[in-house]
Amino acid sequence: MTAHDDRHLYQRIADELRQKIRDGQLQPGDRLPSIPEMVRDYGVSDGVGRRVVSTLVAEGLAVTKPGSGTYVRTRPEVTRLLRAWYRASPFGSPFRADMERQGRQATWSYASRTVQAPVDIRERLGMGEPVGQDEDVVRTRYVFEASGDPVMLSTSYEPLAITRGTPIVLPEDGLLAGRGVAERMLSIGVVIDDWVEHVRARLGTQDECRELSHPPGTIMMTIQRTYYAGETPVETADIVLPADLYELVYSGKMGRAEL
Repeated sequence: MTAHDDRHLYQRIADELRQKIRDGQLQPGDRLPSIPEMVRDYGVSDGVGRRVVSTLVAEGLAVTKPGSGTYVRTRPEVTRLLRAWYRASPFGSPFRADMERQGRQATWSYASRTVQAPVDIRERLGMGEPVGQDEDVVRTRYVFEASGDPVMLSTSYEPLAITRGTPIVLPEDGLLAGRGVAERMLSIGVVIDDWVEHVRARLGTQDECRELSHPPGTIMMTIQRTYYAGETPVETADIVLPADLYELVYSGKMGRAEL
């Protein structure tokens, strides 16, 4: 059998199984044919069977459970994230509030450290040229979970020029740990009154897909968010979310038009 024939066969079998998944003959959680079963039923090689499995997994249609088999992937529950300035309360964690509204438990892990801001972050925070090797921002890396499932990554940067020497210098330490940027900044007299977000879509990196338990090549939404106090940027973050898990809902108040 030629390489061309192998490629044709794996695509044909993958197409057949894909169609069964889409028309409901194979339901979420159903077991897909094993590689030995494909070898027997289709008269193909082990290599062709492996290509079929890897194709369906890469497309997000199947998941492989070591020692058990390959199964139709359960369709993920879509979560709404409210991107609105006017919330019921300006305090606390927006992520936790969104999850609680939808009956899910919000948790997250994090790691904070002081670093010298890279060029793009300096631009977003309106910072000047670095001084030698001085560390001038606190970078915090988050992995957010909803009811135990990893659903969002975020890397935030806060200028030490604003928070150095205050109780909130580390976002997840102290009495206001986990309370959100607006409430933390307000505690030191910095009133956040504006924000800007840039939303894009791209393929997830290998590390992002692994951390979010998604197959390689998953489409991710990215949000570049910056909070402002007046004209001063006080925090910026890069947020990564699997596109199949979220819909972003934007809303805001409008001023009354003058006639």
